[in-house]
Amino acid sequence: MIIHQNFDLTNYNSYRIEARCKVAYFPENETEIVELFKTNQNFILLGSGHNIIFSKAYYDESFIIFNGNFNDIDVENSNGIIIAEAGATMLEISKKALEEGLSGVEVFYDIPSSLGGAVVMNAGASGEEVKDILLKVRYLDLDTFEISEIENEAIGFEYRNSLFQQSKSMLVLKAWLQLKPLDKNLIHEKMEDMKQKRWAKQPKKYPNAGSVFKRPKGFYVGAMIDELSLKGFTIGGAKISEKHGGFIVNFNNAKGGDVVSIIRHVQTKVKDRFNVDLEVEQRII
Repeated sequence: MIIHQNFDLTNYNSYRIEARCKVAYFPENETEIVELFKTNQNFILLGSGHNIIFSKAYYDESFIIFNGNFNDIDVENSNGIIIAEAGATMLEISKKALEEGLSGVEVFYDIPSSLGGAVVMNAGASGEEVKDILLKVRYLDLDTFEISEIENEAIGFEYRNSLFQQSKSMLVLKAWLQLKPLDKNLIHEKMEDMKQKRWAKQPKKYPNAGSVFKRPKGFYVGAMIDELSLKGFTIGGAKISEKHGGFIVNFNNAKGGDVVSIIRHVQTKVKDRFNVDLEVEQRII
């Protein structure tokens, strides 16, 4: 296990917000993870750091980070199953699937997320979600320190939600993904098509963490923000992207508080105009 004191978290969040924590632990296997939680239940857990907002510049809490570690990916090619640890990124998994000629994760190519985070929030795009390919999950029960496995049907997947998001005592360790054989050229073609469409619509010039809000039933967040003329709205070094109103970008050394303040402003304006309570898709720490 790698341990760092007074650790710089700037490169461990996709907003590139400057922050530090007292101690950062980088476990490399399940045994190390269990031992850490047996000594302390107050860790802050980070996957790839792509869906979080650091609201503080310094954290007295210790962090457990799955980024560049705990990321093994195995393939059962005879039945088209990929088995990956929670720290593996969806980019790494999609590239591995391409190498093996397995289809089903192309939509996640270029989506910044760890597998663990993707399972917890049932990540998805273009009508495809993690729940559509997931067979089962291996997890640590933080109440009993027992490791168990749970099938897809019991996870209670909903739009950007799951049992793991509702129960803070269940920590995703590994997942099994059921894919299908397909010509590698077709897989690569879909991956690149998804990437080009995403880059055409989304801001890539400045650091950001993807869609800020969940899509409310019957509405589109971007359209509401357009109607409210909020594109370009700025607080500190953060602003609502002019390219896509559903994104907040760090254009000038933004602090976490800048991003959170914009979120609260948008929620208030949307509530006043549309009587809609926008739910934040990202995790504010």
